[in-house]
Amino acid sequence: MIEEKNNNEIVFTELIRKIWKSKSLYLKVMPTVLVLSYLIICFIPRYYVCTVALAPEAISSGGGGSLGSLASSFGLGSIGKIGASIDAINAEIYPDLLKSNDFIAKLMPVKVESKDGKIKCNYYTYRRDKQGAAFWNVVIGKVHEMFNPTPKDKYNGEEEIDVFSLTEQQSDIFKGVQADISCSVDKKTDVITITVTDQDPKICATMANATCRKLQDFIVGYRTHKAQIDYEYYKKLRAESKASYDQARRKYAAYADANDDVTLLSVKSVIDDLENEMQLKYNIYTSMNTQLQVATAKLQEQTPAFTVIQSATIPNKPAGPKRLMLALTFMILSFFVVTLFVWRDEFRKLDIVYLKKK
Repeated sequence: MIEEKNNNEIVFTELIRKIWKSKSLYLKVMPTVLVLSYLIICFIPRYYVCTVALAPEAISSGGGGSLGSLASSFGLGSIGKIGASIDAINAEIYPDLLKSNDFIAKLMPVKVESKDGKIKCNYYTYRRDKQGAAFWNVVIGKVHEMFNPTPKDKYNGEEEIDVFSLTEQQSDIFKGVQADISCSVDKKTDVITITVTDQDPKICATMANATCRKLQDFIVGYRTHKAQIDYEYYKKLRAESKASYDQARRKYAAYADANDDVTLLSVKSVIDDLENEMQLKYNIYTSMNTQLQVATAKLQEQTPAFTVIQSATIPNKPAGPKRLMLALTFMILSFFVVTLFVWRDEFRKLDIVYLKKK
């Protein structure tokens, strides 16, 4: 019975007595929940985590550095402020970059091998055919396939994937990879930390290393994009000016040799014109060659170096799921559920008393 004390408060000693009285129910339910939950969790594949940390070189915001000195040595003062531009891309977009389909597509052809050596294929094939899943997910997938069959995926992961028109299966694989790869950037130190999760420890480390390399390639490609365009442009102009100079030189030499003994002023005038044209083409060629050297130096200066703070290593222990911890959590939850069941009559009486007073 509930003793009425100060507005019919529940006497907790009575509730504790009811728990003790129902101890046999607790001894049946809680161990059963512990064992069953542990067995169910055992069907969930274990996963491993690998972390890589690197720091890209910051672009100088000063006045050109070595490139400015090189440009000055060639008499190109207008290029002395080349180094003044600051990186236009914010490092905080790197996590979004790693989630993009374009970036994920670059990871698909990566060759992977499991720690036991039984799996050797590209990453896309591994994600599609080799990964394990909980049995209920397998059953759900089979049922879904029965009622909504999808065409068999013919993509083998080798050729470049068309991210513009992903199939349903490809989209699911991309979403799974996006969930298993995370990136964070320290705002104070600009250190980039990449974390990869996978069911196999060796594949986990392989993909962490591959993701790190692909990100480095992106950063290098971005920071050197304009410099690369300038380099290719001056390389083309240098080649064109060289060809034009060679043509003018051959034309001058041929005409001069053919009229070596001729003393006519008209002939000498043509020879002088050809020589001047050759000299002009040579000056243009020299100028373009100088510009190409400056562009080469700029390309080298804009190419960042990377410091790998933490390299990829094969994890020795799985990161999860924590089977025993989860099973104990479910057992504790079962304790509260059973307690609510044992106290159900007391709560009903409390509601009746409350309604009568109201």
